[in-house]
Amino acid sequence: MLQRRTGAPVPGARRPGRAALLSVLVTVLLTLGAAPATAAPEPPPNPTDEQIGAASQAQQAAAAEVGRIAALVADAEGRLEQAQFQAEAAGTAYLAAEEALGIAQAEADRAAAASQAAADAVAVAQVQLGDMARDSYISGGSTTSTLALLAAEGPSELLQQAAILDYVTANQVDVLDALQVARVQQANADRIARAARDETAAAEAAAAEAKQVAEDQLASQQAVFEEVTAQKAEYERQLQDAEVALLQLQGARDAYGQWLAAKQAEEAAAAAAAAEDQARTAAAARSARGAGGTAGQAPTPGSANYVKPASGRVSSCFGSRWGTTHFGVDIAAPIGTPIYAATSGTVQRAGAASGFGQAVYIRGDDGAVTVYGHVNSYYVEAGERVSAGEEIAEVGNRGQSTGPHLHFEVHPGGLMYGGQTDPVPWMNARGISLGGCGG
Repeated sequence: MLQRRTGAPVPGARRPGRAALLSVLVTVLLTLGAAPATAAPEPPPNPTDEQIGAASQAQQAAAAEVGRIAALVADAEGRLEQAQFQAEAAGTAYLAAEEALGIAQAEADRAAAASQAAADAVAVAQVQLGDMARDSYISGGSTTSTLALLAAEGPSELLQQAAILDYVTANQVDVLDALQVARVQQANADRIARAARDETAAAEAAAAEAKQVAEDQLASQQAVFEEVTAQKAEYERQLQDAEVALLQLQGARDAYGQWLAAKQAEEAAAAAAAAEDQARTAAAARSARGAGGTAGQAPTPGSANYVKPASGRVSSCFGSRWGTTHFGVDIAAPIGTPIYAATSGTVQRAGAASGFGQAVYIRGDDGAVTVYGHVNSYYVEAGERVSAGEEIAEVGNRGQSTGPHLHFEVHPGGLMYGGQTDPVPWMNARGISLGGCGG
């Protein structure tokens, strides 16, 4: 067992936290305020659970709306992006259709010009052939190639007449047929080119219409996105206001809790001082009767070998408190007040403990685990055997504590951190009264 050394803290012990310092400061101020010249400070406002609950519900509702509208904003943003891509693609398709229409128009113009040229060539050939036939008929059908050439009025006409005479002499009808066929083919090509142009024009019109539809859709999605974005900004402002209101109420509740804890600490200190006076008086009486007791002696075990873990006033009971569960009883006492093993058993853990600052866990011979939290110093270590009433630690104010006290828990099922039960009736059943909480 670690021996208690006056003024020497257990290794690893931490300095009192801000809450402890605040408690001491408030206690001092309250003590000074007890003088006749100074009135006791008024308690700060204490918001009701209903007010805090309503503010919390408002904050949660605002947060839910922000989440809902954020989903709408994300959906609108996705649709807007899709509309932007569609409008871009429609614009590109329209430009391509417009370009194709220009190419088709140019091809149709070229086909029409070639068809007209073929028709003109056939017409010229027909006229010239008719003139030669007429001249031959007038001359009695004896016109010769030589006379036809001599009848030419110039070099250009001479060459033209020679070409015609040459074709007519070789294959008169075949040449005309070939010219007619070429004209028909060219006319067909012209018709096909114009049909292609018309089809391309229709495609260009459809592309223009699709482009307009895509642009209208883009404008619509842009408007939706801007609307839901504005709504999101408004809901975020409402959420911020709700969070501020909730924080204000919680801050007021915390301030009241600190004031109340300081008041309770003052009362606990007074009660502990009175208890110490009573203990000294009782010890003196026992000494006078020859009992031989001392002020530092451990309490007498009950009928089932259980003892009260510490002297002091029960300041907080087991059960629901401020929306959570308090899994033990708090025994308010000055820092340094002895803490005793409630029953005989084996130490399972001693030292730093989350929430408690420092704590001792003992598994009793009956299988139940008893917990002693917020201790200032401890004098046992894991694996050590202790007896009921043996001093194992001293009252402190470590961890999440607003004033010096012992947090005492009982786990009947033997779990280290679960299965807590109300210590008051449990200890009552073993002949020990903790006092308060109906005990």
